[in-house]
Formats: sequence, structure tokens, C-alpha cells
Amino acid sequence: MNKYNRFSIAAFLMACLFALVACNNTQSVASAGPAADGFVKVSGTHFQKNGQPYYIAGTNMWYAAYLGSPSKVGDRARLAKELDTLKAMGVNNLRVLAVSEKSDINSSVKPATTNGFGNYDESLLQGLDYLLVELAKRDMTVVLYFNNFWQWSGGMTQYMSWIDGQPVQDPNVTNDWEGFMAKSASFYQSEKAQQEYRNTIKKIITRTNTVNGKAYADDATIMSWQLANEPRPGNSKTTAKEKQIYIDWINGVTAYIKSLDPHHLVSTGSEGLMGSVNDAKLFADAHSSVNVDYLTYHMWIRNWGWFDKTKPAETWDTGWEKGKDYLNSHIDAAKAINKPIVLEEFGLDRDMGSYDIKATTQYRDKFYQQVFDVLLPRMQKGEPIAGYNFWAWNGAGRTTRSNYWWQEGDDLNGDPPQEQQGMYGVFDTDTSTIAIIQQFNNSIHALNKK
Repeated sequence: MNKYNRFSIAAFLMACLFALVACNNTQSVASAGPAADGFVKVSGTHFQKNGQPYYIAGTNMWYAAYLGSPSKVGDRARLAKELDTLKAMGVNNLRVLAVSEKSDINSSVKPATTNGFGNYDESLLQGLDYLLVELAKRDMTVVLYFNNFWQWSGGMTQYMSWIDGQPVQDPNVTNDWEGFMAKSASFYQSEKAQQEYRNTIKKIITRTNTVNGKAYADDATIMSWQLANEPRPGNSKTTAKEKQIYIDWINGVTAYIKSLDPHHLVSTGSEGLMGSVNDAKLFADAHSSVNVDYLTYHMWIRNWGWFDKTKPAETWDTGWEKGKDYLNSHIDAAKAINKPIVLEEFGLDRDMGSYDIKATTQYRDKFYQQVFDVLLPRMQKGEPIAGYNFWAWNGAGRTTRSNYWWQEGDDLNGDPPQEQQGMYGVFDTDTSTIAIIQQFNNSIHALNKK
């Protein structure tokens, strides 16, 4: 949604070094638990599990808990099929939406986990229970995010709508993304929103799984609690005061999560510089707290105007150079802060921006391969890049709608309701893309065996 602004890598690293001095920590407090309890831990700039290296070979499957639900939205047979397919691809981690908020706008998922403050859909929470059990069977882990800066799961703007009584403005309709982002970021300053948000966090973290009787806080299948999907400090006009409010919010909520559960990792869900109004110091400061265990970043060369899907040959080289720079500079930033970093979102359209499952994926495949070609050598050198999650897994999901927009009752896909179904998601028939992912995952698992 926002356009590219060139940034200085030197300035980025200087900001990270500055934050390092302020932070003065070399290891997460989450590493203090028993060494062999199965929890993913941080050791310097890497993850470990049971004392062994643990690199993330992952995908985004925001709807996975929905499939686990015993209600009509669930499809447990499909969930098993998807997890088996992903396991065969070498995927060991999912990034999943834990909580959604009921919204009346068309571009949001329905049903929702919360139908007003304190009003939870138990069947969807049971879907999360079921998912955790199925992941454990396959020795997979999960990152669970509690909220969303964007509207497709209700998110921060829905919190504010419940508080002020004003209807949520759908930026897909109004095209006012600046106004939408400002409203979403007002969530950080609302006492009522923050209290209700913490109530929901507590509801999830202190939950006992109805399938296996295990407390979530004791479940090593959960790798990390995450504050939100792509939280931003505001829009392009974000002030210094608003940046500080954002940092204070991160510091306060991560400390609260650790007070409830000191053993699981905590992450922000940040996009990196592009989610930090291109302010390197802000990104560094947002990840410098002892309660933030690792850095996250996302990379969208088409969304950010670096690559034109309708002019792929003409815009590829310059777009990829910016993307490669973005990938590398964030790994360098993690090195300066002395924490691991995960590239937890990236993706590209099918050729010429088609949503048709039969459309080719030549440029997407090229993109995936070149991203992996940047990450793998740095992983092999022991640098802080600790894994990745591609966006996103559509698997066996299909749409029959000629306009490709999701409606309630349709198959759930990795492409959320705010986007056309088939935009970025990888289907189980995308054999060339899957082969590239599987080859990279094999290389990652070789590192896990060292």
C-alpha cells in the first residue's frame, strides 16, 4: 500500500547498534527454562529445540485453526491433508491467526473468534485446540498472532469501532489507506482497547486444551506468541510522539505476555522498515526489549511498487535489487542487535497478476528461488537469519467465483478476504513452486542436524 523510499543501510545499522547499547542483552529471558523440555529457545542469534539447532522452514496458514473447528466452518479432514502435504514438503512451522474479531465489512473473515469484548466463539477456540494436537503429531510448531493491523480479521480497527460506535471504513472500498492506518494505530492509545486486548491475550495463554488437557503455557508446540500481524506505528505522517507510543505498546504488552508465560518466545509481527515508516531506529528500538525474543520482517516487492506485475520483464531487475537489499539489510540489523530474525512473509502474484489456478508461475518461482539463494548462504555461515514463512498456503482450497472474491461459506485460502483468492497463495497443484520450496527446506533441515 505504501511506496518505496530509499533508505541508508549504514544508517539502519547505526540505529541497530544504538539500540543494542540501550538493550545490552545477549540472550532472551525465555532461554532460562529446562534445556530438554521441547520449547523453542533463543541461543544468541539462533533458535534451538532440545539443545539442537532449529531453523524455521515455514508457511503462513492463517486459517488453520478454523479448519480444526467442530463447527460447520471446520474441515478436519482437509486440515489433516494440508498438514500431511506440508510435512512432506519439509515445512516444520506454521504462522496462524489465533483471534479474529467480528466485522460487518465484506473484506473480513466470518465467523470470528470474538463477537464483541469478552464474547468468544468456543468452537473456534476448540479449532485452535485441535490444530495444536495435530501439529504435535507431526512434530511441527506454530506462531500464533493475537491481533491484526489490517481489516481482514477484524483487527485493531474493529476494537476501535466497538469502543467509539463508528462503523469500520473498508479501505478496499474507500481507498483511504492513510485514514485507515491512522484509525488502526489509535488502538495503541486507547485504554479500553488495551485492557480488552490483554483480556484476550490472557484468555488464550491461560487456556487448557479441550482435546489433550494440556495448558497452552505448557505446550511446546507453540513456538511464539506474536502481538499482531504487521503492526505499524501509524500512517506516512506518523509523529515522533506516535512512534514512542508504539514502542511503549510493544514493551508493555511483551512484558505482560512474559508475566503470564515466561517459557514461550514472543515476537512482534513487524514488516521491518516498511512497517516502521522507513525509520531504522524505530525498527531497532521496537525489537530491543529483553521481552522481544527475535526480529521479524516481511518483503513485498509488488505491494511496495518495486515490481510491476503487468510489466515483469521491464521491472524485474530493479525490483529484485531493492528486494535483495531489503533481505540482506535486515539480517545485518539482527546481527547488530544480536538476536535471530525470521522472514515471516513474502510472496508474488501468478504471472501477469492472474488469479486463475491454471496461470503460470514463472516469475513467482524465480522470486522464491532468488530469495532462497540470498538466505541459504547466510544461514550456512551461521548468520542471524533463523528461518522463513512463505505467504501463503492455499493447498486444496479453491474458489469458484468468477471475480475471485471470498464470501462466507467458501473454501478458506491463504489469500485472506481482503484480497482476491489466488493472488499470492500457493495451491497444492503448483508443482514447480512446491519443488523449489521443498529443495530449500531440505537444505534447512540439513542445518538442523548439525
